[in-house]
Amino acid sequence: MVDLENYDIQGDPDQKERGYVWHTAIGLQQVDGLTPSDYLLATANRSINGDITMMEAQRLIESYYQERPVKTDEADRTEEADKVSARIALILAEKTFSFSPAEYIAIHRRLFEGILSFAGQIRDYNITKKEWVLNGESVYYASAGSIRDALDYDFKQEKAFSYKGLFMAQTAEHIAKFISGIWQIHAFGAGNTRTTAVFTIKYLRTFGFDVTNDIFALNAWYFRNALVRANYNNFKAGIYATQEYLDRFFANLLLNENHALKNRELLV
Repeated sequence: MVDLENYDIQGDPDQKERGYVWHTAIGLQQVDGLTPSDYLLATANRSINGDITMMEAQRLIESYYQERPVKTDEADRTEEADKVSARIALILAEKTFSFSPAEYIAIHRRLFEGILSFAGQIRDYNITKKEWVLNGESVYYASAGSIRDALDYDFKQEKAFSYKGLFMAQTAEHIAKFISGIWQIHAFGAGNTRTTAVFTIKYLRTFGFDVTNDIFALNAWYFRNALVRANYNNFKAGIYATQEYLDRFFANLLLNENHALKNRELLV
């Protein structure tokens, strides 16, 4: 017999928390222009209302697509939006975390297993991505050969950093800088922003932040564009990397400030 006297087995969070994790999970699909199905929304509402557990909700979504093989690219993307939404909600509902590159990679695997062939695998090829906010230009991401070392370095530096004595605004700015750095590495062939967002929320909770607000849910695309602007330079065009927009996002998220988060202001 296992002695459970000193430990409680985790169950589902309360209704407010369930509403937050589902709203956030669905909103994060914006970063790739994805829209979950009506079936996902109905299942999420059942979970929020307590009719089914978080785990049961995920199983329903997985079963739904096992019984309905997709036949078009558009339908395939809807399946991705539904499955990833359910998985994000479940991960955010869990009170678990380990500050390490392994945790970051594991989140990617859990989100995209069965969806991306390289789920949970560090990319072994170099990538670019045309960005709307950069008028078609791309951020420079880490080279394939340096990804693991870059992740290890950033995590080591962050783990050694002391937040003691900082004002809350300074704390928010430093966290934003760390998150910007690991996002710029772009460790995976796809799904980097959603993985980073989930990791960020869980990391913030270890500091005692109660991030049960709508900032991620309503501003997921702004979050991505702010990360882009924090990591793009073009001196000839007079464009310099700036954390200003990302700091606004985190100030709203953590400090209850009310900065206007408008994507058009980020367009170079």
